[in-house]
Amino acid sequence: MAVLGVSPDSPAAQKKFAEEKGLDFSLLSDPDHKVAESYGVWGEKVMYGKKVQGITRSSFLINESGKVISAWYKISPQDTLPEALKVLEG
Repeated sequence: MAVLGVSPDSPAAQKKFAEEKGLDFSLLSDPDHKVAESYGVWGEKVMYGKKVQGITRSSFLINESGKVISAWYKISPQDTLPEALKVLEG
């Protein structure tokens, strides 16, 4: 099993973030947000009362064939693992 994170941030910014948060998984840079768009998670959202373009925090459970077997949108980081485990154990 592999865990990956994807964001439009630069690799340098991701490295700093991963070090600060003590992440033990890889972060992939998607500066042109093609991956985010392909998963339907790039678009207009409201941050601090302003409309901006960005990623909707989402998690996808993808099997070894590349099929999305579960998806969560607007999920908190704390809820991601418990929700994925429910699917995997269920």
